[in-house]
Amino acid sequence: MEIMSIGGYSEVGKNMTAVKVQDEIVIFDMGLYLPSILKSQEEGDPQNLSKKELIKIGAIPNDFELEKQSSKVKAIVFGHGHLDHIGAAPYMVLNYSCPILGTSYTLGILRLLLKDKKINVDSRLKVLNTNTIHSISKNLKIEFINITHSTPQTTIVVLHTPEGKVIYTNDFKLDNHPVVGKKPNYERIKELGDGTVKALILDSLNSTSQMKTPSEKVAREMLKDVVLGVNTEGKAIVVTTFSSHIARLRSIIDFGKTLNRKTIFLGRSLEKYVGTAEDVGLIEFKKEVEIIGFRSNVKKRLSEISKHKDRYLIVCTGNQGEPDSVLARMAKRDLPWKFDPGDIVIFSCRTIPTAETIANREELENNLRKAGARVFKNIHVSGHASLEDHRDMIEMLKPKNIVPSHGEYEKVRGITELGKEIGYKEGVNLHYMKNGDILKLS
Repeated sequence: MEIMSIGGYSEVGKNMTAVKVQDEIVIFDMGLYLPSILKSQEEGDPQNLSKKELIKIGAIPNDFELEKQSSKVKAIVFGHGHLDHIGAAPYMVLNYSCPILGTSYTLGILRLLLKDKKINVDSRLKVLNTNTIHSISKNLKIEFINITHSTPQTTIVVLHTPEGKVIYTNDFKLDNHPVVGKKPNYERIKELGDGTVKALILDSLNSTSQMKTPSEKVAREMLKDVVLGVNTEGKAIVVTTFSSHIARLRSIIDFGKTLNRKTIFLGRSLEKYVGTAEDVGLIEFKKEVEIIGFRSNVKKRLSEISKHKDRYLIVCTGNQGEPDSVLARMAKRDLPWKFDPGDIVIFSCRTIPTAETIANREELENNLRKAGARVFKNIHVSGHASLEDHRDMIEMLKPKNIVPSHGEYEKVRGITELGKEIGYKEGVNLHYMKNGDILKLS
């Protein structure tokens, strides 16, 4: 068995891993590195860049070596629908001819990305429900297990092979009180820990946080404390969060109702993610909110809203300070909107820890504060497991080998001390990898 770390092991994002068993290969994820995309947007249109050019600027994984074995690839598997896991697919899937597996929501998002690039591989898209198993060849099976994260229908992926199981956990948290969806399928996870897990590829992004990641229920209370707990009379309320965070959006809608304000979603990505969740029957937000995606319509609606700010709760794109997002353009007066002293702006998110994103956020926050807006940051809990969650996952699965993932060594180094504490040895059965490495397991 070989584990190939193609992307996401030397940075946070650009996730892609391949597992080779005998003469068959399964690919997990094809993600974007969002800071490179944002930088390329400032310098020109990334849509015009070729796959080779995107690899050169570090925006998508370098799969040139894997591509040489494309006939051996039996499946491409997506565990959830975040762009750092599926965003590179439009540039890469045509180089492989195998089925593409995901949940209905994940594949719904993928279809939109492919449609934007005028790519049609619908005949290859195979919906796999959570807590089910699908055969992809005589010797290989894929199982999806329900887990919690910050987007719907996130799964742990289990690759069943004659040599044992490989379990891929990018991304997860252990949330026992999710606002939307079910809690993790602990019963099945424990069943898998029967000594046959050959390798656990472990989302270790928050491994240096010695805690248990709080539930989304905690984030809901944090949000409630601001939206309902500060003086909003006569003031605008603007909230920005990840467009795919359906549970967080649910909470925002609920608090808008409490204030008797009409909730408006502004931005193309919000329209895409919410629309897809509606299409697969996860939510019915359109009965409760107005959703506006296209730029010209956003401009027109904001002009109308600005005359009666205190009647609305605005949810918009721009949580990372993206220069072309709705919130950034509002703050720069590029849209018909003026922030007044005392207006409320809530960042219900974390800042992705890259130099480009940090700089973009600082510029946006400075523009908001210059206008006199009250800025509330970090009204959020992570979608990623922390160290004590890692401990629980390892103890449930009892893997023979652990491969920390979702970041360079400094980000995932917390697994070193944890591994030593529970009996693993670095370089023996605890394997740190960089992009382009190949780990051979006998």
